[in-house]
Amino acid sequence: MAEINMGEATEYESSDKHLRKTLSFQDLFFLSMSGIIGSGWLLAVLGADSIAGPAVVLSWLIGGVLVLFIALNYAEISGMIPRSGAIVRYPHLTHGSYTGYVLAWAYFLSAVTVPTIEAEAVVTYASSYIHGLTISSTVNGSSVTVLTGTGIAFAVVLTLIFFALNYFGIKVLGRFNTVITWWKFVIPTLTFLLLFFTFRASNFVNFGGFAPMGAAPIFQAIPTAGIVFSYLGFRQALDYGGEARNPQRDVPRATIISVIAATILYVLLQLAFTGALHWSALGIKIGDWGSLGTSKWATAPFASALQASGIALFAAFAVLLQVDAYVSPGGTGLVYTGTAARTIYGIAMDDYLPPFFAHINQRWGIPIVALVTATILGWLFLLPLPSWYLLVGFISVATVLTYIMGGVGLTVLRRTASDLHRPYHMPAASILAPIGFISAALIVYWSGTSQLNYIVAAVVLGLPLYAWIYAPRKMGVNMAGSVVAGIVMLIAVILTAYFGPFSQNALNFYVYFILLAVEVLLFSAYMWYASDPTKRHQITASAWLFVMLFGLYLLAYFGPFGPAKTPALPFPLDTVIAAVFSLLIFYWAVAAGHSTPEIEAIVASQTKA
Repeated sequence: MAEINMGEATEYESSDKHLRKTLSFQDLFFLSMSGIIGSGWLLAVLGADSIAGPAVVLSWLIGGVLVLFIALNYAEISGMIPRSGAIVRYPHLTHGSYTGYVLAWAYFLSAVTVPTIEAEAVVTYASSYIHGLTISSTVNGSSVTVLTGTGIAFAVVLTLIFFALNYFGIKVLGRFNTVITWWKFVIPTLTFLLLFFTFRASNFVNFGGFAPMGAAPIFQAIPTAGIVFSYLGFRQALDYGGEARNPQRDVPRATIISVIAATILYVLLQLAFTGALHWSALGIKIGDWGSLGTSKWATAPFASALQASGIALFAAFAVLLQVDAYVSPGGTGLVYTGTAARTIYGIAMDDYLPPFFAHINQRWGIPIVALVTATILGWLFLLPLPSWYLLVGFISVATVLTYIMGGVGLTVLRRTASDLHRPYHMPAASILAPIGFISAALIVYWSGTSQLNYIVAAVVLGLPLYAWIYAPRKMGVNMAGSVVAGIVMLIAVILTAYFGPFSQNALNFYVYFILLAVEVLLFSAYMWYASDPTKRHQITASAWLFVMLFGLYLLAYFGPFGPAKTPALPFPLDTVIAAVFSLLIFYWAVAAGHSTPEIEAIVASQTKA
């Protein structure tokens, strides 16, 4: 049943030993917090208010709790198996190559684009006093701010700075990030403290009441308004685990504490901002929450609120926020450049990319080829999508999709690697593990068909790479057959995506949905048939993942997060159905998990030690 010999598995286990072990608990915690406090805190509060009104405070709280459930599962796994590129590597240890590849691809799509989106945020803020960096454009019927050629050049320069600071090694990055993160703690804290002096309780009870849009938007705002995007940085301590001094103790602590600290900070920021709304200064109709996104405050929400206070000190502090518009997104872009590199490194260590992508620079102790690749790929995303608003939803959902493996991985590894030392042993795992899985699945579901249209197509679009790179070398698939299967799949998916989904029309959506599902089924069936019989279980072990993805996609279409004004599945019935469906998938996923040669090598290594 082994996919590789034990010698190769042992080499896989020892690979991270070439990385520098220099990060302390404070470094790991600050890496997570720097990843969390980026462009999201500067932009998300106003967009969130426009979706759910004052009740969006609950969105931040619910989002934080859901992410905490997800993080708790990873805290145990990261403590016993600390690895650089952690999240992208764990699925391979529990379910083999096919599941591991699909989730690695989704994680890759999100990781390499975050430095780009943070650079876009910096340029967008700078455009308020540097003319010619952005213009207004209409995309998919909505007006958004996009970067001009000059703005794109500015963003490229920023990503080169991110690259340079990462190039000189993890020790330099850790120290530099510590300074930035202290700043990123202080400025948001001072912001909500000052805004509480202008607090208007009437904003929470008048103008349509506490939930003027109803209950469903409270949940929809979590994935679509930048809320979950603002929490995603918790994973930094996990991704840098292979470079920590005491990873088994510090990685779980840094992960959990960062989520708790961020939840408290974001809830207070949203409370303060909503209470500080000054309707006459917004330039829109009083109580028109839905128009906040096109109001005068849309480009700089917190700075505008402070300037509208009429207090000279507050207006002066608003100028400091313009400086923070460089520091917060810039610091996050810096950290995520390293994360993107370690993601590519982790993918290469799972053999989904050629081995030279895992090359470690001996002088600086960093995955140099992966770092260069991540920077260049970020530029490729920058050119067709030169806008923060065009990228944020896609990044959020693609990332959260990969987080479903936390609870599954924890449960499977308790069965297949029960002897591994666990510095953090999550209590009540039989309850919290499925809750973590359901939390991630619901966030994906709440994103709605508008985002899932692209996510499903993007995930499926990566399957040909599995056929071309991994299957011939590791699964025993004939090279010619792999090449042809990959080409046919690529053409089929591109044509299907080009002519669909047209989700406003039910028939066109059904055709698009069925075609994509059939294409995945046929491609997977061929991979199973053409693989070495002793390795076919890796293909079947992924069936639950595709059923979950397409199932949530279909449910979203019929629910309040789909295109219908009167959905067939009203809220909250739809969410209950999605949760039950996800719970069933969780137990299927756990049953599909198995002991892989890589996890056996890790167990053997720790047993000898």
